[in-house]
Amino acid sequence: MDLFDLTGRTALVTGSSRGIGRTLAEGLAGAGARVVLNGTDESRLERAVAECREAGMDAHGRAFDVTDSAAIDAAVDALESDIGPIDVLVNNAGIQRRVPVLKCDDATFDEVMSVNAGSMFRVSRAVGRHMVPRGRGKIVNVGSVQSALGRPSITPYAASKGAVVMLTRNLCAEWGPSGIQVNGLCPGYFRTELTKALVADERFSAWVGDRTPAGRWGEVGELVGAAVFLASAASNFVNGHMLYVDGGMSAVV
Repeated sequence: MDLFDLTGRTALVTGSSRGIGRTLAEGLAGAGARVVLNGTDESRLERAVAECREAGMDAHGRAFDVTDSAAIDAAVDALESDIGPIDVLVNNAGIQRRVPVLKCDDATFDEVMSVNAGSMFRVSRAVGRHMVPRGRGKIVNVGSVQSALGRPSITPYAASKGAVVMLTRNLCAEWGPSGIQVNGLCPGYFRTELTKALVADERFSAWVGDRTPAGRWGEVGELVGAAVFLASAASNFVNGHMLYVDGGMSAVV
């Protein structure tokens, strides 16, 4: 089990003041990592860090906008100086905008692409400037079941999550020779604060149950094992891989 031990490692998780990002950060902390939570809402971020510390985790917070390259570079450089080398980066920050294509304006499409895919490029680039010279590091890009499957009304989101696949593979191609593993974690349909309305929709929940071999929504804690695997030595020869945690949805028709 030492393969999964993250003791002494520092992990930065973007978009982690709540939801899946918060759960992933707590899961990495449970495996021994020092975790750095990120968000743009400073008060919510402070509460999240305080709650993690109360639970015995080695947690820190850094508020920065993942669409702002200058802010990202400054934050990453400061983290490396103040806390220590970033050993694990989890690119989790993301947004959803549900709108049919014919009603979707350019600004909405560009916003989703910038947050969901552009941020992964920007934050990975900033962290990679430190990881590559060290010759080690783990990057986990959070995609989605929509990285592989389409669905009406979420074209900007699906396009952005499809882009995550090729970003992951190309970072693997460029940085694999430097000892860095870059992989993707792709959740299916999970119960979160942001999916409450969908979970409450009986028709939609019935569709999820019927479409998923597991027959149900996922619980966010069920993502932790996969995240720890991709962040730890257990995945040292896994690179450029997209790991779907979706109850089997992407495996069936």
